[in-house]
Amino acid sequence: MKNKDGSQSMKHFFNRRENIVTEALDGLLLTSSNDRLARLDSFPDIKVILRADWDKSKVAIISGGGAGHEPSHAGFVGKGMLTAAVSGEIFASPSVDAVLTAIRAVTGPKGALLIVKNYTGDRLNFGLAAERARAEGFDVEMVIVADDIAIPGINQPRGVAGTLFVHKISGYHAERGDDLKTVAAHAAAAAGDIVSLGMSLSTCSVPGQVHEDRLGRNEGELGLGIHGEPGVERITLQPVADIVATMVARLSPALREAESHALLINNLGAVPPLEMAVIANAVLSSPLGRCVRLTIGPGPMMTALNMNGFSLSLIRLDDARDAALMAAVEPHAWMPAVERHQIRIIAAPRTAAGLNGPAAAGENARIRRLITALCEHLISRESELNRLDGRVGDGDTGSTVASGARSVLARLDTLPLDRPAATLASLGDILGASMGGSSGVLLSIFFTAAAKAMADRADISAALLAGLDRMTFYGGAAVGDRTMVDALSPALQALASGDVAAAARAAAAGAESTKAMTKAGAGRASYVGERDLVGVADPGAVAVAGAFGVVASLA
Repeated sequence: MKNKDGSQSMKHFFNRRENIVTEALDGLLLTSSNDRLARLDSFPDIKVILRADWDKSKVAIISGGGAGHEPSHAGFVGKGMLTAAVSGEIFASPSVDAVLTAIRAVTGPKGALLIVKNYTGDRLNFGLAAERARAEGFDVEMVIVADDIAIPGINQPRGVAGTLFVHKISGYHAERGDDLKTVAAHAAAAAGDIVSLGMSLSTCSVPGQVHEDRLGRNEGELGLGIHGEPGVERITLQPVADIVATMVARLSPALREAESHALLINNLGAVPPLEMAVIANAVLSSPLGRCVRLTIGPGPMMTALNMNGFSLSLIRLDDARDAALMAAVEPHAWMPAVERHQIRIIAAPRTAAGLNGPAAAGENARIRRLITALCEHLISRESELNRLDGRVGDGDTGSTVASGARSVLARLDTLPLDRPAATLASLGDILGASMGGSSGVLLSIFFTAAAKAMADRADISAALLAGLDRMTFYGGAAVGDRTMVDALSPALQALASGDVAAAARAAAAGAESTKAMTKAGAGRASYVGERDLVGVADPGAVAVAGAFGVVASLA
């Protein structure tokens, strides 16, 4: 959409920009079970989401930061992870008063641990809040996470999605009842063993603000931040395997090759699940995959609004971290860790050869002669049927039918001609495989359903009517819709009386009736205007009428 000054902005779902964060947090609360989460009555000026069941008997785990990273941070509040999350406005650190209020609200005798991403605003505001809380008598420790390796040699790396590892590990030890010193030590050690790197094909857009995408049409950005900060370099759009290879080359030197690691595959906001699964496959199939023992994701866990990108975070594992990351937690936003495994392959059931036992070839001279005559007739009508279809469709009905007929003739010697049900089933298999488009599938349904009915009761006319019933059920066409059904249905109704000649006459009349039908209810002809349909018979109905004519001539 265009702004008043003519600049462009992205489309977003929101009411007023100043209310978007508070309304989103309320949405989270309203869609969580009633006994899980709560907010302080300081809302909306001070936005703190906390565990509704918290009794201050254990170490409190507090984190937070600017909004726009959902489900972080409030989405990770719950048993086993965060005790409270403090939210600022979009990409803006919460105030010192907000953090201090959260500390006061959830900290008991065992103290509180603050987990902070390494951004100046977060460090200062959480840090000052921690100092004020200590002055008030609270036992507070703070761990800073700086896991981004995008910019080599930087003194203050950013804190990004690897922070979630620290949330999970800290929450596990706090839930166990460990003291603050132990919880903080595990958190600090974990923070020091995490590496992360992001990649995106677009910058994010903030609701209500002008969006300027600095990337060209065929550019991506490596190492950009979760607030849309420019990446360390732009790269040409390329296959995901190549993108992952570049990221792996940057991440690998920071890993201990002989150690096993947990991998968090994070969607930065706008990558479709299909593409995230492709990314996961590429990462786990890369050399990096050999050192991964636990995988979390892929999924949106620490996003950057609608950024079309992803990040990879790794942490070195030991027994304690393994237990912490595998432990079940209450927040649904945390995706359970999965142990690395090979793809399981289960043998697919083989298609049954026939309804009456193995489809061994069998002979019946009358059936052979009938099938041969029918196939030769349909092949001879190829040009005529194509011509008819060229006026009302895409001009290939004759070729499609002839292709099926040729395939049946080619396999005639392999058919179980002495067993009618098995013969019908075999015809269904052949036509389903050899005829293109919907007509091949419809005829395969027709013969397959007829074979089943014939196996249950040896009545060919009843079996063919059963096949018609299934074909029209799945295909959706009925008499009057200008399809092969206009000839097939009256013919099979007439055949029920045992009069083959009457069936042929009914098929011919049905095909002729399609000339007067000015609207098709199914098939490609349904896209054709009335003027082009008048006086032209449906080619499928003509093919059916011709087939019944052959049957009548041999009766």
